[in-house]
Amino acid sequence: MWSLIMAPPIRDKNRKCVPGSGALLLLLLSHLTSALEVPLDPKVLEGLPQPPTITLQSPKDYIFDPRENIIIHCEAKGKPHPSFSWTRNGTHFDVEKDSKVVMKPGSGTLVIDISGEKAEAYEGTYQCTAHNEHGTALSNKIIIRQSRSPLWSKERNEAFTVQKGAPLVLQCRPPAGLPPPVIFWMDNNFQKLPLDKRVSQARNGDLYFANVVPEDSRPDYICYARFPHTQTIQQKQPISVAVLENNPGQEHSPGLMLPQGAFSHKMVLRGETLELECIAEGLPTPDITWEKEGGELPTNRLALQNFQKTLRISDVTDSDAGRYRCSASNRLGSTHHIINVTVKAAPYWVSAPRNLILAPNETGILTCRVNGQPKPKIRWFVNGVPVENAPEDRSRKVDDDTVILSNVQSGTSAVYQCNASNEFGYLLANAFVNVLAEPPRVLTPPNLVYQVISNNLALLHCASFGSPIPTITWFKDSQISIKNGEHYVIHENGTLEIHVAQPLNSGKYTCIATNNLGIRENHVFLEVKEPTRILKQPEYRVVQRGMSALFECKVKHDPSLIPTMTWLKDNGELPDHERFLVGADTLTISDVTDGDEGTYTCMMNTSLDMDSASAMLTVVEATPTPAIVYERPDPPTELVLSDQTEKSVRLTWVHGDEHNSPTQKFLIQFEDLLHQPGVWVNMTEVAGTVSTAQLSLSPYVYYAFRVLAMNRIGYSEPSQPSNQYRTSPAAPEENPADVQGRGTMPSNLVITWTQLTGFQSNGPGLEYKVQWRQKDVDEDWSSKNAANVSELVVPGTPTYVPYEIKVQAVNDYGEGPQPYTVIGYSGEDLPLSAPESVQVMIHNSTVAEVHWEPVPFSLVRGRLLGYKVSYRREHGLNKAEEQGEQPEQSLTFPGNRSEGRLPGLQPYSVYNISIRVLNNKGEGPASQSKTFETPEGVPGPPSFLNVETPSLESVTLQWGPPLQNNGRLVGYTLKYQPVNDTNELGPPQLAEFLANQTTFTLENLNSSMRYKFYLSAKTIKGSGPFLTEEAVTVVNTFLTQPTVVPGKGPTAPPHPTSPITQSPPPLSHNAPPLGPAFGTVNTSVSEEGAVISWDYFGRHKNVYVEYIVENSKDDWKKELVNGSHWYMIKGLKPGTSYRVRVVARDPTDPTVHSTDEVLVAVPAAASRQVDIATQGWFIGLMCAIALLILVLLIVCFIKRNKGGKYPVKEKEDAHQDPEIQPMKEDDGTFGEYSDTEDHKPLKGSRTPSNGTVRRDESDDSLVDYGEGGDGQFNEDGSFIGQYSGKKEKDTHEGNESSEAPSPVNAMNSFV
Repeated sequence: MWSLIMAPPIRDKNRKCVPGSGALLLLLLSHLTSALEVPLDPKVLEGLPQPPTITLQSPKDYIFDPRENIIIHCEAKGKPHPSFSWTRNGTHFDVEKDSKVVMKPGSGTLVIDISGEKAEAYEGTYQCTAHNEHGTALSNKIIIRQSRSPLWSKERNEAFTVQKGAPLVLQCRPPAGLPPPVIFWMDNNFQKLPLDKRVSQARNGDLYFANVVPEDSRPDYICYARFPHTQTIQQKQPISVAVLENNPGQEHSPGLMLPQGAFSHKMVLRGETLELECIAEGLPTPDITWEKEGGELPTNRLALQNFQKTLRISDVTDSDAGRYRCSASNRLGSTHHIINVTVKAAPYWVSAPRNLILAPNETGILTCRVNGQPKPKIRWFVNGVPVENAPEDRSRKVDDDTVILSNVQSGTSAVYQCNASNEFGYLLANAFVNVLAEPPRVLTPPNLVYQVISNNLALLHCASFGSPIPTITWFKDSQISIKNGEHYVIHENGTLEIHVAQPLNSGKYTCIATNNLGIRENHVFLEVKEPTRILKQPEYRVVQRGMSALFECKVKHDPSLIPTMTWLKDNGELPDHERFLVGADTLTISDVTDGDEGTYTCMMNTSLDMDSASAMLTVVEATPTPAIVYERPDPPTELVLSDQTEKSVRLTWVHGDEHNSPTQKFLIQFEDLLHQPGVWVNMTEVAGTVSTAQLSLSPYVYYAFRVLAMNRIGYSEPSQPSNQYRTSPAAPEENPADVQGRGTMPSNLVITWTQLTGFQSNGPGLEYKVQWRQKDVDEDWSSKNAANVSELVVPGTPTYVPYEIKVQAVNDYGEGPQPYTVIGYSGEDLPLSAPESVQVMIHNSTVAEVHWEPVPFSLVRGRLLGYKVSYRREHGLNKAEEQGEQPEQSLTFPGNRSEGRLPGLQPYSVYNISIRVLNNKGEGPASQSKTFETPEGVPGPPSFLNVETPSLESVTLQWGPPLQNNGRLVGYTLKYQPVNDTNELGPPQLAEFLANQTTFTLENLNSSMRYKFYLSAKTIKGSGPFLTEEAVTVVNTFLTQPTVVPGKGPTAPPHPTSPITQSPPPLSHNAPPLGPAFGTVNTSVSEEGAVISWDYFGRHKNVYVEYIVENSKDDWKKELVNGSHWYMIKGLKPGTSYRVRVVARDPTDPTVHSTDEVLVAVPAAASRQVDIATQGWFIGLMCAIALLILVLLIVCFIKRNKGGKYPVKEKEDAHQDPEIQPMKEDDGTFGEYSDTEDHKPLKGSRTPSNGTVRRDESDDSLVDYGEGGDGQFNEDGSFIGQYSGKKEKDTHEGNESSEAPSPVNAMNSFV
């Protein structure tokens, strides 16, 4: 299978109904918005159907080691869990028919056992399919090949004789393996041959000498090939080289040995590694250089290897194509070779198709964007079938690399495959389209408490899920609606962001998730805490050795947070020593040593924030002489300005006293005496070793400079200011920021901006040139200058039209840079028009869909917020229903909508509806009212149900019509069933009544029996909820037990029933026999077949015995057995188990009665021979033999106690039969008795310890009991074990033997 990262699915929020046309595609694409993501919460995933998604698959090219099993991975997820199948070489691969192939349970991964098999038989192209009821996903086509390490062909290598200074090539020619082998050269001592600029190995394994020297003479140049998968190494026959010195070669210019000629071609695929090699001969040894004609080599991806002879460029791109020049040179000359590199590309993703999760009637799009060279061909598949061969789907439109799904419906979920291929490879991606309709769910846990530090960012989460995507709204303290604005941002995922949290932001926040299927809310709490701050920092200490050092660290923190103070030394833990004493806000170090010197840091942590401060401890010698004092440096002096220009000046100063601590840096500050006198601003820092700095200046500033020196103790006091230096004015270099335009009234436009500071003005006379014009209208810019203000009001504008706005800084010396244009809108007003063409589509008795023609944007006169649909129930259609005043309800549909659904309507009623358009100013006029009627629905439960008992075998039911008919009542349905003492329900019965009947007598009931009654009313739309009563028939008393829960309606009966239609219903009803139709089922097995018997109390005439082989998927076999209570099933297969049941059916009654299934095991066929062990004469004979053996045992025991030998021992000593094993010395028993046929040892007895033989083994041959201890003789030679005349026991235990029973078997049973 292929690796597919599930990207967030996309979907259409705005399900706008428009007719199909050429502009449909652009309209649909413009409405595709943010994607619906399926959350990972398992509680949410449990109930969501999902087509299969491939999660793990083997690589496209799989080379396996023939010594190990082949494992082809294919894992997928889905709801329900997918099933898996495979193809091999394009045809179905039946895994179950191959005993060597196992598919892992719950997955599609194949494990192929190739031990003892020809591995080549399993080579081929495999593809995995994952399928469930929502679609089919495909894996990549996985090519399975066996790794190969062929032997080197036999050859005899000729010895090389070469003059000193001449070039030489030793060829390797390794066998072609899969994958290709790794080549290296070694000698007889397994030492690698040294490679250098003169001697190198080419990529094909050949060994090149640019020129030979006498040291190259040796008889053992050996080429080795290592095959990675099998980890085997093979060697070539040694090659001998002899270098002659009688006529040494002369120095000469280079010549190319590889590649040959002046020009060659090389093709490489995008993303792969380009390797070019150039090997030259010459004396002296040439140097190799590389260059790219007309371009530069990519240094970040370039590697020169093999002593500059190999050029390697990784991750090749299209820019790497071109002509590469390899040059070889020495002091006598040079040569070169041109390699023309072309870059092709297998298909690669620009944008892979992403999973879609859509609500019904929404629109989505799948895109499959790929590149390659040559351009890949794209094919679409649906559930693994080419789209052109898939069932027609009017909602689907395929346009090259795009599939558009319009107005999708439930049940159309599928998995789409995009295959992009060219001659260099292919890409295959799955993307499912899952059509879901889910009400909102808030996934963020309720009542979470968020804590933040004041003046920090606060994020309150409201993770939600639903289809369509829920709309998130926020409220503070359940009253204040929160909107996007200056202080708040509501992110697309529902998270509420508070830019700068303040204590007043603390409180309860409620997020509400809404879509057309429902609404959910969640509450969270925000607590804004005071920050932790160190009020008194530890100070630098110089302490004499042996004295004490004290550091103080006083902290302020939020009282509700628990602080923890930690002291560090040199950013590590304090030494674990009693000399270091940590107090509440102090650190005391007693008896200071030299090792205590360092930087000490106090760190105050709370659960939300921390603060820290550090100070140094310097330990000095405790001598009478004054200690060295380390202090802050003195301020620099003698500040001088030189090299003065309009844009820069050089400042020079003289260092002050450093006080035993070198100056680390200088800080230069400036004061703007014109715009901000008295305010010093940090300008730049320079190293502590310099005393001058070149400073960049701004126009129209009266500069004064000062310098501060810093050493490890701290900053010095500031130096005296320098002389004043004034820069000349100039035009502004920047424009105002944060330019906006919005109207405060229907006829104005307010343009605002952030003013420049005096430092930014660059000159006197700063003004702002404000320009505006109506967007998309052919008119000139209007312009007006403003000074010392940050807004300009433009009156007389049309209502809510876009304007282009620019604000430019201007002073007496010119204008600033060309400003950017921003878009603003003039003021809004109430809408002028109402929606038209209001139409209502009735979906069912409680839901209606409203359609309207949207108001033109020009008449909305503001930002369109949505449409408000107001509706009221006027009256019901039942004449008997009481009519009352109903409140008006309304729903708001945000955005530019043209339809919306009204849920929760009352069936069989008349409604009035009107629609208004909304903008920021308010509501527009109402549309023309529209009246519609809801169809009938199912009624409510009957108003009451009473049970009476006129006699012991009948009851009378009385009931009232439902309070809510929801339509025209057509009748009632009664179901009843007995309840036994263990509260088990009997088979239900059903009766139907007309709408005008409210009483009914049920006769022929059992006395002293509890009954449960279910009564429901029905309209033409179906039955409503049941009203339930329980009653018991007793002498002179009938107890009723109502079980109706007020307000919820009763529960339906626990067992499904088939209705019986009666028209008209009788006033009394004879009840059929109550209780189970079948009684006990018994089974037995005889030689002729299986006998099934049963008790039956029903009226049905057609009774069948049905049976099927256990674990079989075949159809049940049926035998008609009318009028009988037993039946023999013949022709069953011995050694097989069957599932059997008895079924009663009647053509006039759709109810089917059936017994529980019973399991019948048919034993294997037994031997037909007469079992002599049951014959009287044989039993008498065995008794006599047993008595004789007992007497012999007693005699032998007596003789042994007297020290004599028994007859068997004497005979054994006399004859020394080689087939009788000698007695073992250790336990006094005989060795195993050997069969004279093959001299194999006997096996011992399996007879149970109680001396009995199981029934299914009683007629087996003796060999079936020969798996226990060794067969042994007693001391008198009598056999007390079990003798086996077979060589081996049947490997299938439990199969009965076809041999005749042995007399010894019976004897063993007796003993």
